[in-house]
Parts: sequence; structure tokens; C-alpha cells
Amino acid sequence: MADPGELEPEAAGMTCPLPLRDESRILLAHGGGGRRSQELIESVFLPAFDNPLLAERHDGARLELTGPLAFSTDSYVVRPLFFPGGDIGTLAVNGTVNDLAMCGARPRYLSAAFIIEEGLSLETLRRVVASMKAAAERANVTIVTGDTKVVGRGQADGLYINTAGVGTIAAGVSVGPGQIRHGDAILLSGDLGRHGVAIMVQREGLTLESDVESDCAPLIAPIQALLDAGLPIHALRDLTRGGLTSALVELAESSRLTIRIIEEVIPVTQAVRGVCELLGLDPLQVANEGCFVAFVPEEVADQALERLRRVPESAGAVRIGRVSDEEPGLVTVRTSLGVHRVLDMLSGEQLPRIC
Repeated sequence: MADPGELEPEAAGMTCPLPLRDESRILLAHGGGGRRSQELIESVFLPAFDNPLLAERHDGARLELTGPLAFSTDSYVVRPLFFPGGDIGTLAVNGTVNDLAMCGARPRYLSAAFIIEEGLSLETLRRVVASMKAAAERANVTIVTGDTKVVGRGQADGLYINTAGVGTIAAGVSVGPGQIRHGDAILLSGDLGRHGVAIMVQREGLTLESDVESDCAPLIAPIQALLDAGLPIHALRDLTRGGLTSALVELAESSRLTIRIIEEVIPVTQAVRGVCELLGLDPLQVANEGCFVAFVPEEVADQALERLRRVPESAGAVRIGRVSDEEPGLVTVRTSLGVHRVLDMLSGEQLPRIC
């Protein structure tokens, strides 16, 4: 029992203070599942992604879908978070949307999970979320469920995002490496290397005569243009990490066929080519986020090119090669000197944190 002459702490006004509230930055408490977590969800995520399925505040979203479905997921750890032509939020939406489109699907719904480093400014998070909202609206997809985690300082590069998506596939559409055939024409939707170079220039503080912006974009429209025209598509692949080279090697090995391309017809901007020469990079191996290859039967190649060129995202489409069955699993490129060289995947990491 306290001495009658001593005051209890409460009586002396010595109550335990509440933690100071920093309204401008992410705190560990924002990931604790309590009041601060709810405040973050209600002030940042729900207003941006508002829709009836998300508004139910359930553990998941109940979807009404029929027919064949495509499902894909990817994680985004780009550094810096913002770069010319986009940011991590734009990437997170377009990346998964494009993976679904490469399956011949029409993307419908996405989930979004955020791993946030303690100390990230709320303004930065709001900018990223606003970009995701705009990208989702452009791609006509709905973000219907998600998750938020907060990790300590130094345990992330500010923000990581995972998105997963579901898309519907129309009856009769079958797109994949197993559909590639001898004689197929190979079409490329546009110029190479802008995303990887934009990230490199931003990160390293390089000064260029011409600005380079990422090609980050949804690829639904060009794929739908081909499908709506009733043109057969054997395979599609977007050219992200490892660029055109990795995509073609993967497809050649999966199909057990030979892929032969022509270097002279592959579009690369002068600015991208200049950076690649300066840094010793091969434009065919540099990442893209708005470019793809399509494998179509020879007899419809010209029609497919004409359809692709009507769409802004693939206005620069060109034919770059063909498929044969001479040397299964091999990819070769004919250079401007008329020499044929074998293309292979990188054995190491060329450009970290590009997506």
C-alpha cells in the first residue's frame, strides 16, 4: 500500500502517454491487424479500388465465371519505384493482365498484395495505388481482394507488390507453346528494350540526348484484335525479364522446334541502342513490359500484321522470323553481316529489379 503522503501516478497527472502518431509514414502498426491496419485499408485501398465485391470486406471474392479460365500470378520488386513511363503500381497491374492475355484470355479480376517497408511515405503509397487504379480501369479489370503486410526498415526496397489474376478464354481458343508448328511466322509487336533501359537510366542517373520511357502497357487490345478477326494464334509470349532472347529460347525448348529470326528487321530505337552499346548490353536480352511475340500460321501472317498495326500498342508490329524443325530447341539470329549466331539465355542477372 502506498504511503498516504505519496500521490498515485494518476493523481499526479502521470498517465502513460499514447504512442505518437505519424500520419505521413507507414508504421509497423499498419501491418498489425489492428486499428491502424483498418485505417490504412479504409483511407488508401478501399477508396481507390472501390467495387461491390471488394466492399463486402470478406476474406476473398466470390466470382461468377464460366468456361475455360486462365489464372496467373507475379510479384513486382522494381527499383526505383517510379520511372519514366510508369511505376511499380502500373507494372503490377499490366504485368498480370499481360500474362493472362498471352494465354488468349480476356482478363477479368485481380488480387493485389502489398509488402510495405516501415517508413515508406503514405504519399508514395497513395501515388502507387492511384496508378494501379488507372491501369486497372484502362485494362477493364477489377481488383477484388488483397492483403497488406508491413516489414521492418531495411527489409524491402520500400514496396513490393504481388498481383494474381483470372481471365476467361473464349470457346475454341487454344494458345500455348504446344501449338507452335513448323512453318509458323513469328511476329513482334514493337520496338525492344525501352523498359529495361528506362530503369537503368533512372537508377544510374545517366544523361541522354533523348529520353527513354518504359513501354509498360496492357496488351489486351492487340490480342483481342487478332481473336476478334478469327485469326488462329498458335502461341504468344510477352518479353519481360530476359527480353526477346529468353522468350524465344523458352518457346523453342518447350515446342522442340527451331526458331530463326532476322536481326535487321527487329526495331530498336537509337536511344536504346546507344545505351546498350555504352553498357555492353544486347537489346535482344533487355526487358520489355509492353511488347510480345505471336506465332501464327504462314498463310495468315500478313492479315495478322495488318490487324496488329491498327492498334496503338502494336502499331510497330513486324515479322521477324519463322519456325522450322531442323534443329529442335535451337534459336538463331541472322545478323546484318549475314552471319548466323545462336541465341541463349543469360547465365546470370543482367539488370536486377526491373519488374
